[in-house]
Amino acid sequence: MYWEVLLLSFNNLEITTLEYVGYAASIAVAVSFVMKDIVKLRIVNIIGCTLFVVYGFMFESIRAGLPVILTNVAIICVNGYYLVQLATSKKDSEVIEEPKI
Repeated sequence: MYWEVLLLSFNNLEITTLEYVGYAASIAVAVSFVMKDIVKLRIVNIIGCTLFVVYGFMFESIRAGLPVILTNVAIICVNGYYLVQLATSKKDSEVIEEPKI
């Protein structure tokens, strides 16, 4: 009986595109936190943050979405910065690597 009522209530929900984008962004950010590889973590987090920026622009007024937009743009910049740092440090370490004899 409980499951029938629960299923009926879910069937009557009309999820908007705004909500789908918000849920997708939340899932992507949450999944990024269980990644062991820091590069994958940052890439998945950037995807989630980008979805949150899109989500922020989808609000009826830009004023309502601005906090979401600004915060996630800042996080994208931080993630991008550290990805570049990781990429350049790997290139530097490959150049400095001693030859194996």
